[in-house]
Amino acid sequence: MENKNKLSQDGRNSMRITVILCTYNRCQSLAKAMESVAASVVPESVDWEVLVVDNNSSDHTREIVEGFCNRFPYRFRYLHEPKQGKSNALNSGIRAAKGNLLAFMDDDVLVEPTWLNNLTAPLQSGEWSGAGGRILSQDVVSAPDWLDLDGPYDVSGMLALFDLGDQAGELGRPPFGTNMAFPKAIFEKYGGFRTDMGPCPGSEIRNEDTEFGRRLTAGGERLWYEPSAVVYHAVPQNRLTKEYLLRFWFDQGRATVRENVKRPGIWGIPRWCFTIPKIAISVLPVRAFHWLLALSPKRRFYYKGFVWMTFGQIVELHSLWLEKNKQGARLQVTEAK
Repeated sequence: MENKNKLSQDGRNSMRITVILCTYNRCQSLAKAMESVAASVVPESVDWEVLVVDNNSSDHTREIVEGFCNRFPYRFRYLHEPKQGKSNALNSGIRAAKGNLLAFMDDDVLVEPTWLNNLTAPLQSGEWSGAGGRILSQDVVSAPDWLDLDGPYDVSGMLALFDLGDQAGELGRPPFGTNMAFPKAIFEKYGGFRTDMGPCPGSEIRNEDTEFGRRLTAGGERLWYEPSAVVYHAVPQNRLTKEYLLRFWFDQGRATVRENVKRPGIWGIPRWCFTIPKIAISVLPVRAFHWLLALSPKRRFYYKGFVWMTFGQIVELHSLWLEKNKQGARLQVTEAK
């Protein structure tokens, strides 16, 4: 009898789901993530697969994934993406996916057995263009006294935690990449993840996931928040340090510039030309003022983070200015020839 786990090739089942799991040199946590998703409880009428995209790992990733492929025939697939960068891996996974619904998880999370079904169920009606669920910490996080993870100066998003409460409904902000799902057709309409964003060797600039969500909402698409779709994310102790979080803020500033520089100019002048004086004259002094005068440790660190983010914006804008000058110099040389 034909294996029920095999994705149907004749199209009789309209619901086909591909879970895209990108990984790089995390074979130990990857194995746990795969064990958790292998235990997913999904209706028999739904075909589903897990596509593991190996972004050129140098550890035992391939060996571990192939072990799962042997244990769960037709359920797991291995794909090697040699070009470094998470967005490159994500886009390769999207192209190779057999499902018409695509769910995303990371290699350092654990998913509940009902996660996949609960996350993708709202998309079956066609009313919603994407869905996101809860991302909770795998362990109790003992935050230092200067760090707010649940209050007015909450920075839990920098730890990839996402919890908007128990009430399901329309999502007013982009979901995070380790717990989101979209119809494959959405990527055909809006394109894939931007490759100038997303972590890669030598760069921790992220926002490839949230930029895509904002791209959809800017296009008039509607997203759904499903709190019953729960993922548990690892929060290593080294991420609960000022050094890590300030670097994150700095890279966040660089990412915001990259995201917005693609917007049309004003009167033919690139927007970043207006942004540089605005940040230097109005934004930076205000943020520095809040930081220096803050009395509570949590408030002080929160606004210090925004100052670091502003520095990141300035650095990225300066890099953009240098690149424009280089392009102009190359153009002049070409014209001279």
